[in-house]
Amino acid sequence: MNAGPAPARMTIGAVLARLQPDFPDVSISKIRFLEAEGLVTPSRTGSGYRTFSEQDVERLHYILSAQRDRFWPLKVIREALDALDRGLQPTGPGDGASRPTVPAAVLDPGLPTPQDLTRPSSLRLTAAELRQAAGLDEPTFAELTAFGLLRSDPTGHYGESALAVARAAGALSAYGIEPRHLRPFRTAADREIGLVQQVTSPIRGRGNAGRAPTGEDPTPEILALCIALHASLVRAGLAAQ
Repeated sequence: MNAGPAPARMTIGAVLARLQPDFPDVSISKIRFLEAEGLVTPSRTGSGYRTFSEQDVERLHYILSAQRDRFWPLKVIREALDALDRGLQPTGPGDGASRPTVPAAVLDPGLPTPQDLTRPSSLRLTAAELRQAAGLDEPTFAELTAFGLLRSDPTGHYGESALAVARAAGALSAYGIEPRHLRPFRTAADREIGLVQQVTSPIRGRGNAGRAPTGEDPTPEILALCIALHASLVRAGLAAQ
């Protein structure tokens, strides 16, 4: 597969032309000074000429705005740039905050919400229908059942959650992960459910006085938070590898 075109690079003169409409007093000397201070680090060609990326221009715009609009000294700007490089968010033009801030929490669309956990499902599959929908052969289905990964309801049918488990297990089998390898997931899930039940049972017993601010049963919200915690721990562990 061919790589896409390399990002365009700009000369210092082109950067000056980009910045001057917003900062009429900026000069080539000013840009060179900011480079000498280590606030922007353009690349160099084989002949020694500076070339700037779009990110360099954005960085210069941030620096010049901080100097003009907030009267920040270079030390404060350097600290703010370091924060931006570490993933913090810049403050907006009219924002009272003076430094980059930690990003607001964003709900992972792949994680269930409390509403998802309490949403009723009308799906009721037989064992044969579940195997066919998930692409499982009978031995694999039997192992998933034996290890407690698939559980039917009292009528012997399987719902949406069981279908999701079966499909995930079937997809993992393509990587050599067998049902016996998945037993720790069942154990971990049961422990999490047990913990939540241990916490919420006394709350439900006290009635609305001990419930969530909405007056609703807090169990789904706590379960959703536990699932989010589990996913975050996995991501953190992978990032540390």
